[in-house]
Amino acid sequence: MARIAVFNHKGGVGKTTTTLNLAAILAREGFDPLAIDLDPQAHLSAIACSGTLGAEDSAYGFFRDSRPLGDLVRSARGGWEIIPAHLELSKVDTQFGKGPNVLNRLRIALDRERLNGDRPVVMDCCPMLGVLALSAIFASDRVLVPVSADYLAVKGALQVEKTLNALQRVLGHRIERRYVVTRFDGRRRMSWDILETFKTRLGADLCESRISETVSIAESPFSNEDVFTHDANSRGAADYRALFEELGQAGWFGRRPEPVAAPSVVVAERVAAVA
Repeated sequence: MARIAVFNHKGGVGKTTTTLNLAAILAREGFDPLAIDLDPQAHLSAIACSGTLGAEDSAYGFFRDSRPLGDLVRSARGGWEIIPAHLELSKVDTQFGKGPNVLNRLRIALDRERLNGDRPVVMDCCPMLGVLALSAIFASDRVLVPVSADYLAVKGALQVEKTLNALQRVLGHRIERRYVVTRFDGRRRMSWDILETFKTRLGADLCESRISETVSIAESPFSNEDVFTHDANSRGAADYRALFEELGQAGWFGRRPEPVAAPSVVVAERVAAVA
């Protein structure tokens, strides 16, 4: 099943919001996703998890103490699971450098512990291109890049494209990626102009779906909720569902899980088979 890194050099473009709502709808659709928070700000962890935890019980424990990833998995609000982050993750670059051993540790651990299996993994990256973001990209097979509908985001997206193209020479293959426009306000001419610029520069790698600037998306993290829990009928929920459907049709999540038959149906089928 897929491993997706949600990444952008630029902050404030909706990486954590996109990771949160993607994990939420994957859970609602029966995919049983695992999120990994690799941002020292730990905003995704704060929204998804109740209570506090020490650094050793976060992704930092994996890097510093070589704790198994499986020991760090916690239940998240919304019916999915998460390996949380901690502020101490900000020390990873200075403690471990950027050698291949540390950059491949996450990929190797996911393979060894088989945490992926039939479930998708969604990784929330920090904006800095350091050990944490590179570890996520090295461990992933796809990169989702949220880009907000503002002028500086255009420059940021082009820098991300250069970064991914440079990394594919290291990895030996083209990194599959999609860019999704966030914070889109159709009332502003600038939003449409920026969208056209993205279409010209990014071509088929730009998602047709876009995420509108809406109250529901802005309010839901304040309530420690994903947008579907906060207001399932909102424009924000519809936008993220459209993104999920588009990526799903492109094969990003693997085959949709088969619905589990109700116990009465299962019993009836068994009785009919015996008869």
